Amino acid sequence: MTIKRGPTVRRRRLAGELRRLRERSEMTLEETAEKLGWSPAKLSRIETARVGLTSPDLAHMLDIYDLPEGKRAGLIALGRSARKRGWWDAYADSLPSDFPAYIELEADAALIRSYDGMIVNGLLQTDEYAREINRASLMGLRAPAEVDRRVEVRMTRQELLLRKENPLRFWTVIDEAALIRQVGSAAIMREQYAKLLEFSDRDNVTIQVLPSTNGAHPGTAGKFSIIEFRELHDPEVVYLENLTGNLYIESDVEIYQYSLAFDHIRAMALAPEESRLLIARLAEQAA
Repeated sequence: MTIKRGPTVRRRRLAGELRRLRERSEMTLEETAEKLGWSPAKLSRIETARVGLTSPDLAHMLDIYDLPEGKRAGLIALGRSARKRGWWDAYADSLPSDFPAYIELEADAALIRSYDGMIVNGLLQTDEYAREINRASLMGLRAPAEVDRRVEVRMTRQELLLRKENPLRFWTVIDEAALIRQVGSAAIMREQYAKLLEFSDRDNVTIQVLPSTNGAHPGTAGKFSIIEFRELHDPEVVYLENLTGNLYIESDVEIYQYSLAFDHIRAMALAPEESRLLIARLAEQAA
């Protein structure tokens, strides 16, 4: 199943718990929907996290499943948190409409594996590199203040890699073409190379460079990220980004294909230490 706009992590988690409760009650989707007085389509959308759930509807479902009071509190709290706003919502007017959903997925992730073929991943960008990228992608269609706000969001997201407790583990394979492409001035590129070298020293960050001489590879179709979560019952998600929107992939078969593609790409790339040496040489050439 491939969806255009991804549900939030907490909504996905709540949907999974509710689906498991129904299955343990040995009721079909149709039987449960009839008891709830809903259409099967509404219940299906809730169980697949396509729509949110109000507090009264959640309570009604828990009644149907005859869930004991002692076990209800956790699900009610989860339902409440699924409707909470995150720090990123303050920037909603400056971001693509579906991007806040990705930021929440990223914020709850344990590991992200990413192939980046055109530019350095946003989690590793300097503010000036990010500013140039946003200026170019917006093509002058938005005010400079919006560029600044998007850069601010990008820099805030990097705190996931820098926090002391449970930092996000991040593994990126960057195409050499992305490193050679000059974004802005030579000074901006020097700072970007230095930032990559700084991040590569962190235990939770792995950076590999895929040499251009290695030819065709499974990532030629474009950038992708595979997001894994801390909770075992939270399935992985593949995130694809394009000019006008984002795509989320949740099908097990398709996720496996992307995982296999990432394994092929990382095997073709330089080892982390060799990649560091290449980035350092590029930094010297930009001096």
